[in-house]
Amino acid sequence: MTEPAALLTPGTPLAASAVPVAHEALAADEVVEGTPTAGYAVLDTLGDSEIGVWEMSVGTATDTEVDEVFVVISGRASIHYAADDRTVVVGPGDVVRLTDGMQTTWTITETLRKIYIS
Repeated sequence: MTEPAALLTPGTPLAASAVPVAHEALAADEVVEGTPTAGYAVLDTLGDSEIGVWEMSVGTATDTEVDEVFVVISGRASIHYAADDRTVVVGPGDVVRLTDGMQTTWTITETLRKIYIS
């Protein structure tokens, strides 16, 4: 299978807010409330890491995380961490580190778009 062409060009800015992201319905066993959809677009790779844009619409869903750092560029959400029963609220400009295997519940109150490195 051929890898998709990188959207990033060295030295050239890319408007992350304008990158097209095709959404799909989430698996029924992940959805807690609403009818959220999500999607992502791979921008490039950096060594063994992938850089991309991820977006989720309004609703609540669970996830099992991979190692990732992300920066929220638009939208708002709360993320509940099952391991320590803690919830954080994120919005534009926030940077978050997730680790492999974390059990999370995302409640998106305004469609969330983030740049991730995983």
